[in-house]
Amino acid sequence: MVIKESVEGANQVSSAMEDYLEQILHLINQKGYARVVDIASRLKISQASVTNMIQRLDTEGLVKYEKYRGMVLTEQGARLAENIVYRHRILSEFLELFDLNKDTIYQDVEGMEHHTSPSTLKVIEELTIQIRKHPEIIKAVKQAGFRD
Repeated sequence: MVIKESVEGANQVSSAMEDYLEQILHLINQKGYARVVDIASRLKISQASVTNMIQRLDTEGLVKYEKYRGMVLTEQGARLAENIVYRHRILSEFLELFDLNKDTIYQDVEGMEHHTSPSTLKVIEELTIQIRKHPEIIKAVKQAGFRD
C-alpha cells in the first residue's frame, strides 16, 4: 500500500477526524453500516458530539451523512480511513513483537498513528519484517531490561 501524506483535495484533517474515520471504516467492515450511536459507544462520547463531527466530515467531503440513516465514506474518506488503519496496524505489529501489554500498545499507537510520517512508518514496517526474520533481535532487546 502506498502511504500518502494527505488525501488529494482534502483540507487538513485533525487527529479527532482521523479517529472518527477509522471507527466508521471499522463499523462498515464489521456491520455493513455506521451509525452515530455506534460511534458514540465506541469512542465513549455523546451522540451530540458525534453528530457535530459527522456533519463536519460531511462538509469536508469525507462522509455522506443523512440524519437518522447513518453515513458512508466518500472515496476520499475511504482512502484516508484505510491509510489510518494501515498506520495503526504497522505500529501495532511492531510493538507486539516485544510482548508489550496490549493496553500499553493500544494507548501508544493511538498517539503515534496521528504523528508518524510516511517515511518513518516505512522504516518501522521494514524493521518489523527484519525483526521477524531475526528473532535474536527481540531476545537482545528483552535482555536489555525494558519494562512494560
